[in-house]
Amino acid sequence: MKLPVVAVVGRPNVGKSTFFNRVIGERLAIVEDRPGVTRDRHFARAEWNGRTFYLVDTGGMVEGSDEPMDQLIRTQVLTAIDEADVVVLVVDGKAGPHPLDYRVAEYLRRTRRPTLVLVNKVDNLGAATATEHHEFWDLGLGEPLPLSSLSGKGSGDVLDAIVSALPEAGGEEEEPGLRVAVIGKPNVGKSSLVNRLLGEERLVVSDVAGTTRDAIDTPLVYEGRKLIFVDTAGLRRQSRVRDAESVEYYSAIRTERAIERADVCLLLIDATEVVHNQDLKIAEKAWEAGCGLIILVNKWDLVEKETMTAVRFEKALRERAPFLEWVPVLFASALTGQRVHRVLDLVMRVADERQRRIATHEVNEVLRELVGRTRPPHSQGRPIRFLYATQVAVGPPTFVVWCNLPSEVPESYLRYLHNGFRAHWRFEGAPIRIRLRQRGEDEE
Repeated sequence: MKLPVVAVVGRPNVGKSTFFNRVIGERLAIVEDRPGVTRDRHFARAEWNGRTFYLVDTGGMVEGSDEPMDQLIRTQVLTAIDEADVVVLVVDGKAGPHPLDYRVAEYLRRTRRPTLVLVNKVDNLGAATATEHHEFWDLGLGEPLPLSSLSGKGSGDVLDAIVSALPEAGGEEEEPGLRVAVIGKPNVGKSSLVNRLLGEERLVVSDVAGTTRDAIDTPLVYEGRKLIFVDTAGLRRQSRVRDAESVEYYSAIRTERAIERADVCLLLIDATEVVHNQDLKIAEKAWEAGCGLIILVNKWDLVEKETMTAVRFEKALRERAPFLEWVPVLFASALTGQRVHRVLDLVMRVADERQRRIATHEVNEVLRELVGRTRPPHSQGRPIRFLYATQVAVGPPTFVVWCNLPSEVPESYLRYLHNGFRAHWRFEGAPIRIRLRQRGEDEE
């Protein structure tokens, strides 16, 4: 069953993201005391009194502004409202009704969407003097609900009202999907790629680097499988992220968390630039986290082509880091759509490889073959013997190998086993793990 959607809207800096974080129970949306921090729609699942729904945080809506960024954000907010089953209009109880509140309320009345007015920043909630929320009856959207998102006072009543306004539940709850994090440096086309895959302008796209600041969850169903694309803020070198309290600092943290939670990472590289060390560090971050990895060389339409241009580019890329030998590379253009249709199939293939399981007898046959071909070295006159192996996990594929002297196995021989396993099973785009255990240790 499709989960209902609740969109949180309002003018800038009224506490929409603080309310969003309060409901979700963690700091998923960036919060800072200045307008314009939230720009995209930000999706997350929420639950209250047995009802599950999507909560959507949006950017501050500025009606009548000629600023390009304000117009882009407004488009996102209007789309969120169109897709919502319930709209929550957040206003500032301390500041009182604002002309922009009336403009947004006027638009919401025309949509005829079920709408709740949430009066935020009512810190004296429960006191006899807490009457400031009554001023917002003038918006014409029904009874204003007072709340302090920062302290959580009144949040239970607000959530009760939201759940009551949701459409009737029915059918089975949807299954969690395959998480695909779209990662890379700033301004390489991550949001443009996600929009192209979705077939709509779901994310704000601008030539200004750093437009995306949060990690944005966007669901998509392809061939019966649910994919959740996570458009992330670009990761810069740490020396560029100067202030630990800045929005950019928290954006980097959220991007790293998105990588840790992802099943597959889609790393975008700008084809018009040389491959930077930062590109490789981002790839290594995803690989070490155990994610499946795909490299998409974007803006390929802007590259002047000669014979074997793509082959030379790919060869030079793989020579920069050994693990890239096992990572698929796709040359595409999010702007023109060139080869973008191959992304979804490639994501599914890499995700399947990451969940692939090898039978124990086959693992041991390959281990015996590798050891027979190249014997492990001796350690202080004692031979190193490999006894038994099995695959103990998937996502990523993890193998445990028991031997008599695990601490004495050199790193070079462990790489030999890695490469041998790869030669037999490839695991395209998926990292693999080999853990050594002492004979007699609990095999579990």
